[in-house]
Amino acid sequence: MDELDRQILAILRRDARTPYTEIADEVGTSEGTVRNRVDRMTEDDVIERFTVATRTGNVKAMIEIGVAVDVDTREISERMAEWAEVDFAWQVSGEEDVVLVVDAADTRGINELITKAREQDEVVSTKTRLILDEQLG
Repeated sequence: MDELDRQILAILRRDARTPYTEIADEVGTSEGTVRNRVDRMTEDDVIERFTVATRTGNVKAMIEIGVAVDVDTREISERMAEWAEVDFAWQVSGEEDVVLVVDAADTRGINELITKAREQDEVVSTKTRLILDEQLG
């Protein structure tokens, strides 16, 4: 990856629907160059996916999960990532092992997810933080 790739990625992080022609104008290259670089970064798994960020009025939260020491955190985070309200399941370092970023209709939905997480045999603790506001980087 070079500086041009980083500039293209920065634009796509803000809005993944930005037309290649607009990106090309902003970074000072051709639309074909942008298209080729995005294709290459996608093939090389630099770009994992294009996603949608929403402002639905829902309640968003981070549920921090501690698991037993003999647990494969990849397996449990992959399983939890499939839950409908989970936007991201991160394996992290520190006191907790997995962080879920969730988007639920209301606090009752958040509480149901916390309960669902606690019902997993591998889970030994949870901490929850409501997300009050977010800004795009």
